[in-house]
Amino acid sequence: FGEGLEIGAADVLLYVTLRECAHHRLFAHASWLRPAILGAIEEFGRGTRIDTSAIEDKLQGFDPGNPEAMAEAMQNGLFDPEPTPEQQVALTRLETLLAFVEGWVDEVVDQATRETMPTAGALSEAVRRRRATGGPAEQTFASLVGLELRPRRMREATTLWAALRDRQGPAARDAVWTHPDLMPSADDLDDPLGFAQREPATDADFDTELGKLLDDE
Repeated sequence: FGEGLEIGAADVLLYVTLRECAHHRLFAHASWLRPAILGAIEEFGRGTRIDTSAIEDKLQGFDPGNPEAMAEAMQNGLFDPEPTPEQQVALTRLETLLAFVEGWVDEVVDQATRETMPTAGALSEAVRRRRATGGPAEQTFASLVGLELRPRRMREATTLWAALRDRQGPAARDAVWTHPDLMPSADDLDDPLGFAQREPATDADFDTELGKLLDDE
């Protein structure tokens, strides 16, 4: 990770450790997060459909005696099923969750190191470049569910968390993780500043919405 950065090993280790600590803190604080990520992966798996007729069509014209051609076809996704609409929904939900996680970690670590660690900026940029070229996490999700984590979405998530901190403070930024219903949506990534400018929900708002729900019943 630190190769070619001309940064001491101690700084690299410290920065990576800070990111890992931030991940652990987030998942410990948001007990719903891990089940939500696993649930999205399971939902993707349940939506898998094998279209045998499509595979047969692709196999037409293949020479069984040409293993090189078959190997090339398999590398090009011969047996990869087309994602179903249900799987696309699951992939979007998974990408959004992971973008919010990585964006929050970026934001928290940046705040923790900005004034005390001169090499933090270069290390942060190295993390972003690693994402763009596909690090271990990106490769894992790509092979597992065909998910390509878009660096742009993670940058937008970082902007959202930073904007929320600037407007409402670090406590409000972190409080959003207490319940999935408080989380921003995929649409909010397209307008991160708009989400940060919303007024936080109050107990009175909750009571009003609960009253509406009970009245409807």
